[in-house]
Amino acid sequence: GRDLICIQSMDGMLMLFEQESYAFGRFLPGFLLPGPLAYSSRTDSFITVSSCQQVESYKYQVLAFATDADERQDIEQQKLSSGKRLAVDWILNIGEQALDICVVSFNQGVSSVFVLGERNFFCLKDNGQIQFMKKLDYSPSCFIPYCSVQEGTINTLIANHSKILNVYQDVTLKWATQLPCIPVSVKVANFQDLKGVIVTLSDDGHLQCSYLGTDPSLFRAPKVDSREINYEEMNAEMKELQKIIREATKTQDILPESEKQRDVTVTVEVSPDLDEESQAIDSEVKAGAVPSVTVKIIIQSRVTAQKPSLAVCVQAPLAVTCDQFIFDDFVILNILLYLFENSGMKYPVVRMWKLKMNLCSFILGIPRVSQCNFSLTLKLVCFPAQPSKAANHKLTIDTNKPPISFVTIFPGRFLTNLCLNTVFISLVFVLVLKERYRIQSDQLEDLWLVTKELVYRLEVHFKKQNCKDFACTFSGSIPLQEYFELIDRHFEIRLNAEKYQELLSERAVQFRAIERRLLTRFKDKTPAPLQHLDTLLEGTF
Repeated sequence: GRDLICIQSMDGMLMLFEQESYAFGRFLPGFLLPGPLAYSSRTDSFITVSSCQQVESYKYQVLAFATDADERQDIEQQKLSSGKRLAVDWILNIGEQALDICVVSFNQGVSSVFVLGERNFFCLKDNGQIQFMKKLDYSPSCFIPYCSVQEGTINTLIANHSKILNVYQDVTLKWATQLPCIPVSVKVANFQDLKGVIVTLSDDGHLQCSYLGTDPSLFRAPKVDSREINYEEMNAEMKELQKIIREATKTQDILPESEKQRDVTVTVEVSPDLDEESQAIDSEVKAGAVPSVTVKIIIQSRVTAQKPSLAVCVQAPLAVTCDQFIFDDFVILNILLYLFENSGMKYPVVRMWKLKMNLCSFILGIPRVSQCNFSLTLKLVCFPAQPSKAANHKLTIDTNKPPISFVTIFPGRFLTNLCLNTVFISLVFVLVLKERYRIQSDQLEDLWLVTKELVYRLEVHFKKQNCKDFACTFSGSIPLQEYFELIDRHFEIRLNAEKYQELLSERAVQFRAIERRLLTRFKDKTPAPLQHLDTLLEGTF
């Protein structure tokens, strides 16, 4: 009925207490640093791991009759004293430092000593013989042998520094699970309503009780009276549910489109005429004015928006004076933009007069994006010119309606024929021949812009007259050879652009190196010849 306590000190002394009374103390031989300590009740021994990386066992009886630690003497005087030298019961060299020792006895006749090393896991008999060992491919942090599920085997929990808890049956891995932290100690506990709870303690003092598997079902549904199944009702209910699921998965928006449109609206007003004074950054290119047009953006918000921002996406060769706007707040906000023809590119790209605007904001913590597409006036990229009947490329558009005057669909100075000169591009001439429209130009790439605008305006005109069967057709041969030549030319230009870009980078590095050497020569107190550095600098520049 007495409690016996063994304490190992930092200087290698084992102190034994009976209840609160100090019994005796013994120094372990060859001690350097303290190691893990465990007690085997079957052999009445204390088992520890010394600094020599050896598992050592000392019987309690030997410790009791050995020389007292308070009267520690040298070896010569120890031979003459009445006490005996402290002798070890058995020793096993494991070749590595031990993290923990645990002695278990699930069978009353046999006890096992488990030692967790830095890279290996040992199971020893109570006489020091190795029963089995397991080489670990990770860095362990703690372990606990908790039960014997099958006779002759022992289950062990081993945690590592990768936050993984492994379950072994002897040397066989049976299960692995992820932990939220790196445990420094692990135990298996049984509570009143839960059996086999895994208790872990982290290095920052967090204690966690967990278990393997899914959440336990605490509710048991009562048995219901069996009844006949009506398959027709079940099929009808299944179809109804599938219909609801399909409708719900059609859109991934949080709110309906109509409700979002009521919260934030973006409208655009494009001026039909060009600016009298060009707002372009480079107002003159090749002795000609660069046209610009004013676009008015109106933003209306029904609710309070947080961190609203506006982005204007403009495709080259068009440019905008400002493409990013960030506001503190808005309810009704007017913004003026100036769009102009950029002189850096020669040819327009597809749908160049179609622009997109994105408005991003946070309403009640939910991100909202409102988009608005708008078209620019054709005057920004085309202007009237004198007609010329000679052209290299011609395109004929057939319609099923009588031709209409260009004054109707192209308000301006045009009468029977349409002649436009695109900015930085050659002349495009449009003729009316009975129910046909002929577009011609010296360059193939210039045809698409006027052709697309002509077809678009014809469709709008006949749609206003409630004519639903209007159609435009093309019966000629597609100029694929000229089209492929354009693609090859464009690809060659891209390659040359990359080549000249690399050459420019090399010349820039050379230019800076020559500048540094010239600066060093000029700072030198003793004049020295330039050695043609000025010639290299002039050639590089």
